[in-house]
This record gives sequence, C-alpha cells and structure tokens, in this order.
Amino acid sequence: MATDERGVSISGGVHGSTFAIGSHARAESHHGVAPQRDEAAEALLTAVRELRADLTRLRSTDETAVLDTALAETEEEIVTTGQAGPTRRERLRALLDDSQALVSLVASAGAVAGLLGL
Repeated sequence: MATDERGVSISGGVHGSTFAIGSHARAESHHGVAPQRDEAAEALLTAVRELRADLTRLRSTDETAVLDTALAETEEEIVTTGQAGPTRRERLRALLDDSQALVSLVASAGAVAGLLGL
C-alpha cells in the first residue's frame, strides 16, 4: 500500500451485510429476497386474494370467517415460501367443497376451487 492511500477499518459485526472493497469492486445482495413462485402458485395467490376481497362484500357468517382465515393463511404461506403446501391446499378444498352455495355465488371462489382441482 502506498503511503498516500488511506486504510480501511471495519469495526463491529458484518453479519447479513454486503460490501465490496476496491476501485472496481461490485457487491450484490440477495438478503430478504422473496421465494420464487411458479405459475400455478402465482395463479392461486391471485385467486386467493380476489376471493378474500369478494368475501368482504358478503354478509359475514361463521362459514365465511373460517374460509377467510384459511385464505389468509394460504396467502401468507405462498408469499413466505413460494407455494401452498399439500395440507393447506387440502384444507381449502374441504372448506370450498363444504361451501358450494358460496362457490356458485362468488366467481372468485370458483376460480380458487378450480385451481385446487375441485
């Protein structure tokens, strides 16, 4: 190092950090990147969100509250993991199968049911 160059001192922790040193250095960070979703998961997420929005337009019942909770959990799982697991999908299938009147009333319920194979 030449005498006119300044030194670099890093103190403290650098966990979860991204940095580059040097005149041509390049740092790229992928911390907190959302998981990748395939086309089917993306379609299910969109349909779940639409059905949740449609449920707010209906008179609230115990049945719609349980369905909304399951939909919220499914949305959260897809957003955090990139997919809805088999158990979550089965739960939604069962709730939608039990809610045939709702499915026929709300088009978005039919879309979710179709993506779940009902």
